[in-house]
Amino acid sequence: MNKKNNCIMLIDDNPDDNFFHEREIKKYDTESIVIIKNRGLDALEYLKLNTSEYPHPDIVFLDINMPGMSGWEFLQEYSQLDKELQSKAIIVMLTTSRNPDDEAKAHEWNFVAEYIAKPLTKEIMNTMSKKYLNK
Repeated sequence: MNKKNNCIMLIDDNPDDNFFHEREIKKYDTESIVIIKNRGLDALEYLKLNTSEYPHPDIVFLDINMPGMSGWEFLQEYSQLDKELQSKAIIVMLTTSRNPDDEAKAHEWNFVAEYIAKPLTKEIMNTMSKKYLNK
C-alpha cells in the first residue's frame, strides 16, 4: 500500500513567511507537498481544479491581511464553492492578528477549523497533523 503524502497550501502574500513556513512543514514531514499561493484569487482557481495533476490540499493555511483579496474575501468566495470541494480541506487561519474580534469572525465560517498566530512551527504542525491528518 502506498502512503499518501500530505498536501498543504500556504496562502500568504509575504514571501519570507512562505519560505519560513514551508521549511517548518518540511522539517515536520519531508514528504509533504507544499503549494504556495501569494494571492487569494490564485488559490481559489487552484482549488477549483479537479485533476490528478494538481493535488488537492488537506490543510490550507490562510493569512488575513493580503492585497487584492483579503483572507476574509477569500473565505466569502470559498463559501460559494461546492460543499464537496469545501469538505476536502481543513482551513486554518494563520495570521499576525491577535485581535479577538478577528478570531471570532474567523469562527463564524463553519469550515474554518483553527485560528493560529504566526509563525507556523514544527509544534503547530505536529498538533495539526494529529488533529486533521491522523498522524
